[in-house]
Amino acid sequence: MAIDTPTAPATPVAAQAPQDGRLTGRAKLVLFVLCAAQFMVALDFSVLNVALPVLGDDLGLSRSALQWAVTAFALPSGGFLLLFGRIADLYGRRKLFLTGLALFGAASLLATLAWDPVSFLTGRALQGLGAAVIVPTGMSLLTTTFPEGPQRDRALGISGTLLSLGFTVGMVLGGVMTDTLGWRSTMGLLTVAAVIVLALAPGLLPESRTPDRPRLDVPGAITVTGGLLALIYSLSTAAQRGFGGADVWGTLVVGLALLAAFVAVESKASAPLVSLPMLKRRTVAWGNLGGLVTFSMMSTVVFVLTLYLQEVLGLSSFRTGLVFGVQGVMSVLAGSYAAKVIGRFGARRTLIGSLLGQGLFIAVLLAIGSESGALLATVAVSLASMCHLGAIISYGLTVTSGVPDEEQGLATGLVTTTQQVGITIGIPLLGVLATTQGDLFHGVRTVLLIDAVIVVAAAALVAVGLGRRKA
Repeated sequence: MAIDTPTAPATPVAAQAPQDGRLTGRAKLVLFVLCAAQFMVALDFSVLNVALPVLGDDLGLSRSALQWAVTAFALPSGGFLLLFGRIADLYGRRKLFLTGLALFGAASLLATLAWDPVSFLTGRALQGLGAAVIVPTGMSLLTTTFPEGPQRDRALGISGTLLSLGFTVGMVLGGVMTDTLGWRSTMGLLTVAAVIVLALAPGLLPESRTPDRPRLDVPGAITVTGGLLALIYSLSTAAQRGFGGADVWGTLVVGLALLAAFVAVESKASAPLVSLPMLKRRTVAWGNLGGLVTFSMMSTVVFVLTLYLQEVLGLSSFRTGLVFGVQGVMSVLAGSYAAKVIGRFGARRTLIGSLLGQGLFIAVLLAIGSESGALLATVAVSLASMCHLGAIISYGLTVTSGVPDEEQGLATGLVTTTQQVGITIGIPLLGVLATTQGDLFHGVRTVLLIDAVIVVAAAALVAVGLGRRKA
């Protein structure tokens, strides 16, 4: 599979390896660089969460303003994914990937050295912008470097494992580092990671882009970016203050209107940012639905279980971190077998089975009690996370398989946008039910029940959608 650019080697590095999924030494280094970048971004999503109260006291951020430490990152990281994925297709994925790494590293340094709320939130926003560049370009470099088949299955399996592990490690590591070294160490860690990856990447990654350079779809870029920014702002704010505010509903309506306008623009554009025929592919549409559900519902489970373990059972933050540490270990175990499972059963069947398993193990969590249940929660959430990881890897493969190289940036942009939107919408849509009811324990169980039903229903829908034969 040649990479379609005059500056690229005739054959991808990974394609020189045997076709049984084994990778050459150089291919392993390429995979390490790409996965390290994805892990770094995933770590950034969670490493700061437990440090927020300390950070607020240090910088003078009020409790009501602390949400912006998260929102300032989430807005650009989710809003600009599709745009940067397409720009990378047109002007060079490697070039943009390196630019994103440099921006992320500089922004992390600014956040580390922040002297007031404005400088810190500026650093967080620039981190999010860098992440919006790194995630789609890194994924498209991975799918164009490793040929479709056992090698790509294995590469995506490792990438998905580290993505899931990054969120979990961030929760545990953030607490330890904040207690021992202070909250600035969490941002300093990201600075060091970005510098290391940036030093290794130029000599390892091949350049790739589409063979021609059609004009960038500016109206489409404006409407989809504006729509995603408004939607993510609305849902992120709702997670903190509920849906009662006029700004929440106002930005939600604006976001949905802009996304509707985006669809209308794309249907008439000569060089659309998003190919509507691609969205009509069964694998793209139903695969992304599975991805949206697995991310949104699993992030909700982690949120409500954190409340349950600390506020209902009275566990310390350290012991709560250990619960999710077990979850992370089980995720790594699942990732080591994911490629073999997909190789035997196929990505579509693995996606459906993984969603079904995730839903069933979430349902097991309904047996937790108001005075005990930490062990059950540890086992059930770990098994659900194993299935969740299988869904992450198999939905990425389902969406990107069969997509030509010149559209891989677009396909992976859709995959990563689904991830970001899924992580963003789960907690405000369901998590708030746990905190707004009078009894927290019953609120948690209500959320878990709804969560399990949604995931199982999604498994059934994906099975029907991917099982239909083409007309």
